[in-house]
Amino acid sequence: MPTLAVPYLDRILGSLNKLPPFDPVVAKVLASLADEDVSFGEVAGIIETDTVLAGNLLRVVNSPLYGHAASINSVRRAVAIVGMVKVRNMVLALSVSRRWNTLRITRRWSPRQFNLHSLAVAVLADLLVLDLKVPYPEGAFTAGLLHDIGKLLIAIAAPDEMTRILDLREERGGSSAECELEILGVTHAEISAEILARWNLPEPIQQAVRFHHRPEQAGVPGLYLAGIIEAADWQVNRQGVGIPPVEPNPDDKRVFHDPGLQNRLGKVDEAFHTEFEALSGCI
Repeated sequence: MPTLAVPYLDRILGSLNKLPPFDPVVAKVLASLADEDVSFGEVAGIIETDTVLAGNLLRVVNSPLYGHAASINSVRRAVAIVGMVKVRNMVLALSVSRRWNTLRITRRWSPRQFNLHSLAVAVLADLLVLDLKVPYPEGAFTAGLLHDIGKLLIAIAAPDEMTRILDLREERGGSSAECELEILGVTHAEISAEILARWNLPEPIQQAVRFHHRPEQAGVPGLYLAGIIEAADWQVNRQGVGIPPVEPNPDDKRVFHDPGLQNRLGKVDEAFHTEFEALSGCI
């Protein structure tokens, strides 16, 4: 893991305990990401211990998104029908959003907008990897969901600096990362990856998050998971679901090096909006 010798890094990472802690259910689901032998029965059993979470999960599974003729009335049946990876993704999205919605940081920071952006990138990234050959595709949703957690921690640990970053971006334009480097000497992507390393998430997820603004520097040939997160992030921002909120800008054009990725973005747009609407209604 690279060492980040910057003045603000220790201060920001030192505030990690100020994030609302994951409850035991989420902690166990996150741990299951690195356990290749976990069974769907074990995952279902973990989820069933949280009645609110289980209820929200069944609400989504029984929504028009999945279109099942018969009602699904148990978590175990939901896992068996929808699939363990999909259910695990839903649990992480619903649980993490529920925790972060309680945060009150600065007037310039909207927990709900942060949750919506994170969820949107996760949903779109997960759809993009369905038809693209990408190493560790099962990590796309989690990487998308947590790709900007560094921004959240900056807002908690250094609210004045976060305000300066937002002001600088409004004045000059450009990316958040450029403004963060100027003010903090480190980017939210690097901080996000350091957080995920401390949480012991799989290395491919850490690296996808670290390089999601510069996938060409990941040192991996071909289409890489970081490139999926970059594309999903760009598309979501382009549609107006950014941090802070931005106006939709369909004229914002970008050409990605992989033509398959470029084509896939257009093909999954309808599915993305359907799934995002179903999940966002529960956060």
